[in-house]
Amino acid sequence: MLLTSPGRGSTLPIVDMDDRPPVRPDIVAQLAREDLDPLSVEELDARIAALDAEVARTRRHRTAAVTHRASADALFR
Repeated sequence: MLLTSPGRGSTLPIVDMDDRPPVRPDIVAQLAREDLDPLSVEELDARIAALDAEVARTRRHRTAAVTHRASADALFR
């Protein structure tokens, strides 16, 4: 969609707010700000285990993405 500026005759693009990519919350920053003092040792151990599992999942996904990219690059050589 275009908007004509009155009196100037110029055409300016209108940016639709819905066209912008959604902003992802910074989950790591949120985790870093959480107060750990109220958590028991068992809760801290559970949190560490959950975070370790998420790190492993993220590493697997990254490895798959690198492999996929390398395959795509090789296809177009």
